[in-house]
Amino acid sequence: MPSKRVSLSLAAVVLVAAATAAFLVARGPGYDIRPGAGAGDSQCRRITGGAPGELAGQSRHGTGSPGVVVWGDRDIVLRCGIPGPGPTTDPCFAVDGVDWVIDSARSDRTRKVIISYGRTPATEVTFARPMDTLDAALIDLSALVAPIEQTERCVASD
Repeated sequence: MPSKRVSLSLAAVVLVAAATAAFLVARGPGYDIRPGAGAGDSQCRRITGGAPGELAGQSRHGTGSPGVVVWGDRDIVLRCGIPGPGPTTDPCFAVDGVDWVIDSARSDRTRKVIISYGRTPATEVTFARPMDTLDAALIDLSALVAPIEQTERCVASD
């Protein structure tokens, strides 16, 4: 009889370990990223649903949070549904018709935080490390954001 109890206990431990591992994998690397207040907006659902499976050489991971997409091990984090920046002196640039502002207070030499400008809901993207493929990533991200109507510009149009 003792050998049956040991076998049963061992089986229970294996099942608990497997369930725990499945839970951790399902939550993914970006599970604790706070979604924006407007993350449930239909535009955010479109953006996260259309986000590419790979960006800047990093694989996409699900987060379980609305309006949030993560690539790599948090190398790139997209949060849709945040409040847009108002008038600012932070650097602004345009990529394929989408204006982006660099959040200078939250960016440094190795981390860049950019926010779409003049579109509601706004989209924030954090690049956690310098990347050689940043330009290509911004083209892909701008294509996701471009369908949101632009009501203000931070870069003068020609």
